[in-house]
Formats: sequence, C-alpha cells, structure tokens
Amino acid sequence: MTLRITNLGKHYAESPVFENVTLSVEPGEFVAIVGESGVGKSTLLNCMAGLDSWDQGTVTHDGTDIGALGGEACALWRRRHVGFVFQAFHVLPHLDVAQNVALPLMLLGQQDDARVAKMLDAVGLSGMGARLPQTLSGGQLQRVAIARALVHRPALLLADEPTGNLDPTTAAKVMDLLIGQTREHGASLVLVTHSESAAARADRLLHLTASGIRA
Repeated sequence: MTLRITNLGKHYAESPVFENVTLSVEPGEFVAIVGESGVGKSTLLNCMAGLDSWDQGTVTHDGTDIGALGGEACALWRRRHVGFVFQAFHVLPHLDVAQNVALPLMLLGQQDDARVAKMLDAVGLSGMGARLPQTLSGGQLQRVAIARALVHRPALLLADEPTGNLDPTTAAKVMDLLIGQTREHGASLVLVTHSESAAARADRLLHLTASGIRA
C-alpha cells in the first residue's frame, strides 16, 4: 500500500507552514523526515494520517484519497491502516497498560490477549500490563504508545519522535522493533525525528522546509 503526497500545502492565516511537499513511501520502506523546529514536521505527519487538514494538494494511500473522506470514513480508514506514535503519548489514563495496547484490536473486533502480551514483551514491558499509566515513567509511556501503534500490524506507521524519551539502549531496541515491523509486514514507516542515530537507519532521509521537501 503506497502512500503518495502531491503538492501538499498547509497555511495558518496567510503564513505557510509548508508548501509544495511531494513524496511517496512504498510498502516496506522507511523514510525519515528532519527539519528545523517549527517547520511543520508534526503537522505533515498529522496530514498523512488525516488528523489535520491542508489547503492544497492530495494525500492518497493505496489509491484512497484521504482528503476526500468524511470524518467517520477517515476514522475507519485510520483504524484499519494506520499506527501512530504520538510525541505526547496520548495514553488513556483510565485504562491499564494492556488495555491501552489492546485498544486498536478491540476497535477492530480482533481482541487477542496473546498478541498484546507479546507486544508488551517486545517493548520491554513484560509483566506490566496491569499497571496504570500514572505509575509509569516517560520512557515507559513511550513504549506503551509504540506497542499500541504496532499491535494491529498497520500498513502505515507514522512516528513522531518515538525515541525522544528513551535511553540510547532502549531507543535502539525500539527502532529495531519499528523497522522489523516494516520489513516483516510490508508496512510503510514515516519517522519525524531530531535523532541523528534514528534518522541514519532510514532508507531515505528527507529535509522539510517551508518551501518544500528535499533529499
């Protein structure tokens, strides 16, 4: 399932966040996007997921025009096909760790406790499924968010600074997990990062500026 972005532009009032962004990400490909703070990297990632609107251009995934979908249809598309690692975690405080990770499967009617346990083990949280988010460190919350993004084996993985709250050893393991998911299931992985070590592992490195994107 190929992700294609064509001449994408986003503005706030009269000020462009970015313009003329064109890129494609093939199944099994890992693309990292870097750029100065405030240039719109997270906003671009949100557009790829249909979480934010844009003023010009198109975003398509496997031939589906995301911008043409209504709110409910876009949510259903995202639920089936997208795994998103948010910089702010967005872990639900009233659910325990295992329930947070299981949420994408539950929404798809595919509850699988064994898969949840395996994913928790993969991110180094084995045995912590019954704990509530408020008892976890920032690094542990990041790993919960990563496990939740991966558990339903999405075709499109979008990650916003996924290693920003992790020590170097755990960060390397998380990158192994993200890349392994991409390779094993043929997912497309787009990573926004300031981490040179994470970006260095990408198949392609792209630089976002206000006027566009370049290799």
